[in-house]
Amino acid sequence: MFIGGLQKFTMLDYPGKIAAVVFTMGCNFRCPFCHNPEIVNPKLINYDNEIKEEEILEFLESRKNNLEGVCITGGEPILQLGLKEFIRKIKEMGFSIKLDTNASHFGIINDLVENNLVDYWAIDIKTSPSKYKIMTKKNDVIENLEKSIDLITNSKSELELRTTVVPGYVNQKDFDDIINWLNDINKNIFPKLSRYSIQNFRPEKTLREGLRSVKPYSNIELNKMAERIRRHCGNVAVVD
Repeated sequence: MFIGGLQKFTMLDYPGKIAAVVFTMGCNFRCPFCHNPEIVNPKLINYDNEIKEEEILEFLESRKNNLEGVCITGGEPILQLGLKEFIRKIKEMGFSIKLDTNASHFGIINDLVENNLVDYWAIDIKTSPSKYKIMTKKNDVIENLEKSIDLITNSKSELELRTTVVPGYVNQKDFDDIINWLNDINKNIFPKLSRYSIQNFRPEKTLREGLRSVKPYSNIELNKMAERIRRHCGNVAVVD
């Protein structure tokens, strides 16, 4: 595990639970609008900031009576060697696990589901499927994402989908395409969802510096996107 950060307390990142957040380093996507470039771009990663797995586990052991869950995020956590055993150790302490992922490695996700190691999945839907090559050049990403979402939909774990809306990358029509795409994957996805989160773009810090001058969507535009999803999902969160 290559861990680059620890947030010791949050009431926002794991819905319904008091949690800690573990940040893993590295990602197989290069989303231009990523707001964590320092843990995605290998040239920007500060390797001196690495936190040992043992330190995380010791901290969590000391907070058993104060925290309910642990959110593992990134970067992209499923790239991490040792992720499965790391999660297992945390669950053995009695914590619930939320995993934030782009769901691009079906084999790893399948293994975690089969072993019932993740209680709450938060999967990024970057944009409509036709635009995914903007984020990554790998040809099997869409297939892996579809298989992962289908698998989790049929599991007992909670599932959240979320889209960061960036002008030029995600628009109103893209949400129509996303809805049709998800329904084609599995008709039970929207009934299954714990929530769909629509997150506004933050231009202050981005992987592609040119996007820092892009104006985010207005609240009116955000809510129009949310209305499209609300026709299919009962719980839609808008994060400005």
